[in-house]
Amino acid sequence: MDDKTKKTVASIPLLKVNASPRDGDPWIQRLKEEYTALISYVELNKKQDNDWFKLESNPLGTHWFGKCWYIHNFLKYEFDLEFDLPVTYPTTAPELVLPELDGKTEKMYRGGKICLTVHFKPLWARNVPHFGIAHALALGLAPWLAAEVPHLVETGMIIH
Repeated sequence: MDDKTKKTVASIPLLKVNASPRDGDPWIQRLKEEYTALISYVELNKKQDNDWFKLESNPLGTHWFGKCWYIHNFLKYEFDLEFDLPVTYPTTAPELVLPELDGKTEKMYRGGKICLTVHFKPLWARNVPHFGIAHALALGLAPWLAAEVPHLVETGMIIH
């Protein structure tokens, strides 16, 4: 992990409540922590002129959706982003989905789920329950976009 990423992740608040969407009141506390961490991450990104996603959830905080984008060669590539929190969350990391990229890269599972198994999931497992959605975006989706979007553009799999 490079120094910039380490600094970014260090500025995202760690979560304390170990609760899943099935846990009632403790989940509400966890969800508040999730929003606090996401707000901190968004503010940090805006301060660094690195705004790259918009995200919202259903009222229960179990289904998340929005947009993410990546700038490559001065062109903005924007994608739908969605994910459901697994019932075993936060023990299990969410599977981030970019539906319109389904089938366009080997680093993706059926349905547009980005591949995070090799690098991200072991890191997540070592940091349960402290990592949350903001950490999944910073350590999972952001590096995936940085690696895959330029490759997809250069191979003609996505066109601006």
